Amino acid sequence: MKPVGPIPAGFETLGGELAIAGHTASELVERAGDTPLFVYSAAMIRDRVASLRKAIPERLAIHYAVKANPYPPVLEVMHELVDGFDIASGGELAIAATTGISGSTISFAGPGKRDRELAAAIRAGVTINLESENEATRALALADSAGVTPRLAIRVNPEFELKGSGMKMGGGAKPFGVDAARVPALARRIIGSGAEWRGFHIFAGSQALDPSAIAETQAQSLELAAHLAEESGAPLPACNLGGGFGIPYFAGDRELDIAAIGHALSERMNNLPQAIADTQFCIELGRWLVGEAGIYLTRIVDRKESHGETFLVTDGGLHHQLAASGNFGTVIRRNYPVAIASRYGQPAEEVASIVGCLCTPLDRLADSAELPRAEVGDLVAVFCAGAYGATASPSAFLGQGPAIEMLV
Repeated sequence: MKPVGPIPAGFETLGGELAIAGHTASELVERAGDTPLFVYSAAMIRDRVASLRKAIPERLAIHYAVKANPYPPVLEVMHELVDGFDIASGGELAIAATTGISGSTISFAGPGKRDRELAAAIRAGVTINLESENEATRALALADSAGVTPRLAIRVNPEFELKGSGMKMGGGAKPFGVDAARVPALARRIIGSGAEWRGFHIFAGSQALDPSAIAETQAQSLELAAHLAEESGAPLPACNLGGGFGIPYFAGDRELDIAAIGHALSERMNNLPQAIADTQFCIELGRWLVGEAGIYLTRIVDRKESHGETFLVTDGGLHHQLAASGNFGTVIRRNYPVAIASRYGQPAEEVASIVGCLCTPLDRLADSAELPRAEVGDLVAVFCAGAYGATASPSAFLGQGPAIEMLV
């Protein structure tokens, strides 16, 4: 038997079923017309943003990282709640445009930006977080050709990393950002070109659950921003401090203490060096804002026994939930929080593995989990499915196609 991860707060039991926003799983599937189905709760997203506002310094803006979940109805909710958006491709810029998000509230990071993506971002008034000196050269040339003043910032590759992060984005040789030692020269070049100087983007890691590690990284980021601003010889208009806030996926994980992070950051921001005293700061979060607000519903289509083990075979799988299958950045496979949605809250009666419909042994949504006895037709819920699910999974694998998505 292997434990499953902790089910996030905010879900209900109605008529013996899992419910989200007052609707049972079977009602949601009936509304959608089929499974597999991603369901996102607008109320849970709103509550999440409100709790963050309460915890962090008032001067700190909140940006939403679109890559976590670019579903347009989710972006529409976020448009009401956050101060800005961070994108990582021209495709995400196009999605943001369809929801009425102004380019002036968007920043664009990521290595390998194509010229057409840079040009579209420049025309839209997006802040481009430059990943290299070469990218700066291309952006300036494209802006000159278009007769537009570009809004340019530098993504910094710091010497430090976010300790305990699931994905390290800074420290040492990285494809992300400009090494800190080379940043001042590039900043002076950008300022001298006549571009609109928009400052720094410092992102050291993601999916961390240790508040002290996050607070330490934020403190280091502030110190680095002040040092680089002084070396650049110009006021620093803005600085993105990155994110890194994680959510509990696995047994033993604990909810992140954002009050502790906010308290430490408030103390730092009350005593900033002169070089960054007037800088506009933001944090960039995706997973923490939407991850726990989503579930993935898939239907059991077969129940089988093999060598004494029970397998619940679903119509979903890793083609929609690559991370839950253990094939997206994890070394040892552990169970996400899962439940039999149509028998929610019932006591465990058996140990079973939940598998998907793909022809690969990698397609597992839960290994040897204690569950209520489930039959063909029952619904399975995979929690923490609001981030890096639908768009971070190989939905075209074996011709399966995408899951349905719904905001309630």
